Amino acid sequence: MATANDATLETPVPVVFGIPQTPAVRTILLSVGAAFTIALMVGIWLWSQAPDYRVLFSNFNDKDGGAIVASLQQLNIPYKYSDGGGAILVPANQVHDVRLKLASQGLPKGGNVGFELMENQKLGISQFLEQVNFQRALEGELARSIQAVSAVQTARVHLAIPKASVFVREQQKPTASVLLNLYPGRVLDQQQVSAIVHLVASSIPELPAKNVTVVDQNGNLLSDTSKQTANNNLDPSQLKYVQEFQLNIVKKIESIISPIVGPQNVRAEATADIDFSRSEQAAETYRPNSPPEASTIRSQQTSESYGKPANASGIPGALSNQPPVPATAPITAPAGQDAQANASTNTGLTQKDSTVNFEVDKTIRYTQQAMGGLKRLSVAVVVNYKTETDKSGKTTTRALTEVEKNQITDLVREAMGYNKERGDTLNVVNSPFAAPEKVTAEDVPLWKQADVLQTAKEVGKYVIGALLLMYLFFGYLKPTLNKIMGKDPASLRKEKEREALEAAARAEEEEAAIVDLNNKEQETNNKQQLSSYEINMDMAKQLAASDPKIVANVIKAWVSNE
Repeated sequence: MATANDATLETPVPVVFGIPQTPAVRTILLSVGAAFTIALMVGIWLWSQAPDYRVLFSNFNDKDGGAIVASLQQLNIPYKYSDGGGAILVPANQVHDVRLKLASQGLPKGGNVGFELMENQKLGISQFLEQVNFQRALEGELARSIQAVSAVQTARVHLAIPKASVFVREQQKPTASVLLNLYPGRVLDQQQVSAIVHLVASSIPELPAKNVTVVDQNGNLLSDTSKQTANNNLDPSQLKYVQEFQLNIVKKIESIISPIVGPQNVRAEATADIDFSRSEQAAETYRPNSPPEASTIRSQQTSESYGKPANASGIPGALSNQPPVPATAPITAPAGQDAQANASTNTGLTQKDSTVNFEVDKTIRYTQQAMGGLKRLSVAVVVNYKTETDKSGKTTTRALTEVEKNQITDLVREAMGYNKERGDTLNVVNSPFAAPEKVTAEDVPLWKQADVLQTAKEVGKYVIGALLLMYLFFGYLKPTLNKIMGKDPASLRKEKEREALEAAARAEEEEAAIVDLNNKEQETNNKQQLSSYEINMDMAKQLAASDPKIVANVIKAWVSNE
């Protein structure tokens, strides 16, 4: 008779891909599948936990790339490269922090090569290559210097240096071109552009400033000297001074009128005519020092002589007999001439000479007029209608009264420094302002908003990762482990069936054992009963043999009881 084990051995073993599916082989395959599932789950978990990477730096040379990577490793910051290898990526939440840290270390330094290029000169290099390397080094040094300007992100310099010639007519001036890449939102004013032009021109021998061209990354020509400004060909510093002066006048006017009419209800513009010419004047003036003004005597000389009166001489007549005219001395006598005074007395002739020199009243004045003087100022002010609210809450607008307008005009005159003699003009106009157009913001759907999309992307990544992990765990890993450990439903069902069969067999064995035990007990009882009967029969036989009367009485009693 065949047993259950013999039936199991006789069952054919399935073969898959030429491999017999014995229990040991199935266990190995299930273990490999479980390991693969665990690895896949770990990868999904790492993917869901991996941060979003953003570009840290791109378009860098190998030297800067190596320095950046070394700094990132030193700072323990995770990084990776883009698909093409042209950019270094770091976690999105650390991009700005890492850039600031690397900027403190001077990274990236840029691809400009300076005079360090001359340190690696090879032996036997030609003169042409030496000149080319020198020009490259000079261009790199100039680019580094220009990049020191705060608004310039990167710069490139191209030099065109002609060969030296012994003929004067064939000599050419060098030229230079500068390409600037400015930071977003930054611009260069004319003074900064002029500084860059003069920096390049001063670094190259015989390079005039007019031969330097500066262009930004948008192709705008910044060093266009052919354009003439509107204010009498003012240079950038003078034009900036005029603009700041006009802006200062406008701020003064608006700051004093805004508290009266409101900050959004007044607009002002000013035009200033500034004289940047510098003039010097020297004046020498003389004033008469005749009375009543006091005179200062510088020197005085007097001489007198006495003698006999001279005999009459000359042509007789009235002229010779008249007394001499009193002498008069001029205020300023010519050099070498003396004033003479003759007087006659009754006793004799007297001669008296007197010379007086006076100081001349002279004034010398030097006047120098500083540049930047205001010649004329014109101001225009527009004031909005006044808004009033009645008791019912209704808002109305009205024009300013003449008194209110005059008050505003007087305040503007004081704020601007009005001078009628200078030719200043002021025009104050009261007019309603045009209402600004109301721009209705387009309602962007919630699913199109950038922050919502970013949040949904992050949450979706975690949700998808969790679902995949749950699917792999409950769909593959747990059943595989159950199969390996024999806890899968089929194995459990077989185990239950086997246990049920074993239990039934045990029950049958126990029942058979109980039946056998009962039979044995019955046999024992029968044997005991049989042995007791035989003993009694023997005793009865012995009693009948030894004492027949007793046996007869017993039988008699049995019969009588019936």
